[in-house]
Amino acid sequence: MFIGREHELEALNKLYSSNKFEFAVIYGRRRVGKTALISRFIKEKNAIYFMGVESNAKQNLENFSKSILEYRTGIETESAFRSFQAALEYVFKLSEQEKLILAIDEYPYVARSYKSLASTLQLLIDKYKENSKMLLILCGSSMSYMEDHVLAYKAPLYGRRTAQMKIVPFDFDETCRYFQNFSDEDKALIYGIVGGTPQYLLQMNDALSVEDNIKNTFLNPTSALFEEPENLLKQEVREPALYNAIITAIATGSTRMSEIAGKVGEDTNVCSAYVKNLVSLGIIRKETPYGEKNSRKTIYMIEDNLFRFWYRFIPENYSIIARSAANLAYQRIEPFLSDYMGKVFEEICKQYLWKLLLAGKCPVEFSSLGRWWGSDPTEKCQAEIDILAEQDKNNALFGECKWTNEKIDLGVLEKLVKRSNLFSYKKKYFYLFAKSGFTKGCIDKAKEMGNVVLISYKEIVSNDFR
Repeated sequence: MFIGREHELEALNKLYSSNKFEFAVIYGRRRVGKTALISRFIKEKNAIYFMGVESNAKQNLENFSKSILEYRTGIETESAFRSFQAALEYVFKLSEQEKLILAIDEYPYVARSYKSLASTLQLLIDKYKENSKMLLILCGSSMSYMEDHVLAYKAPLYGRRTAQMKIVPFDFDETCRYFQNFSDEDKALIYGIVGGTPQYLLQMNDALSVEDNIKNTFLNPTSALFEEPENLLKQEVREPALYNAIITAIATGSTRMSEIAGKVGEDTNVCSAYVKNLVSLGIIRKETPYGEKNSRKTIYMIEDNLFRFWYRFIPENYSIIARSAANLAYQRIEPFLSDYMGKVFEEICKQYLWKLLLAGKCPVEFSSLGRWWGSDPTEKCQAEIDILAEQDKNNALFGECKWTNEKIDLGVLEKLVKRSNLFSYKKKYFYLFAKSGFTKGCIDKAKEMGNVVLISYKEIVSNDFR
């Protein structure tokens, strides 16, 4: 089932409708749906699709030649062009006669096998672009390669692309569209467990409970997801052991660089380089308190939910899982799921606020939002605000998110208002997000204040922007 990617398809179709040469770069992590997007886009269009393989130049040239000749003749052939330049030049000449898409998927595999590929493409683009009607698509899963060798200033192809798309996992709203039979609460749990990566969502069965889905995938040594994070790391990095240790440290609560280094037993300078790579891969993210760009309070969190869930629960239960004791492993995981979902719910609430803003329904027209933490001099303790977003120096939004079975009471609102006094904004709006609703005292106080919005999880799932 293909869902989402409406904006990407619209952008690609706009390029296709152009009567001139266009060059789009599509990149993103593995499993995120790049190939599915290209396949949907080129359907019923004049297109040559070629996927590179991790082999030598000869094998890739043979496969590329087959794709070209099959498009031209409609039949498979064993013939091959004598070189990549000859094959590509043939396609460029075709594109002078007709609108044509040339999609090279897993471009890094081909470029590594044939070192002159980028320069050859540069030569042919410059030679044919005035008369060509080609839409050239280069797609790759190696984020660092695409950024350094295709998009970077010093890359041969720099300045020739007319569009680029970084494909990211689905957000919560798009993820919900995958599943018809999960309850609203289960949709959040599934999103918290596997995130919005399409290939991972396909492993979830909405005819089963969340518990059974966890047992069938993460707690099953034969499942496709059981070793997925480790396998993905092996494909992306050279020293997966230290990367594994760093991600595990972050997943289990070591969020500052000094804590991470201490947990894995390495120097902070060494860890810093590895962490930087993990950030570029989209596996972890760097966070500073909202409004503080260069802060000593910098922490690191796991960005990808599947990685976060896996590294939080699987390594410590590995021996049990290996003995096919899925029930016992789940018993050890289940008590911590509600606490685990706290950060997931915060992210879901942030996504809701963005949609509210884009729908023109948010009283604060922010350009960014985030979490804030720091010292409270009044209480002489550390304080945290789940969501903070400012429009300007006078207007700001403060949010608190609670994923609990109890209704949010007045005390939560009062604490948020009190913490907002650490800031000097003249006009403040308060948003409380609750899994299970609000007490009467909280509702009455919100009405009395007039600048408080209470959002239940049910409203988030229904996209109710009233």
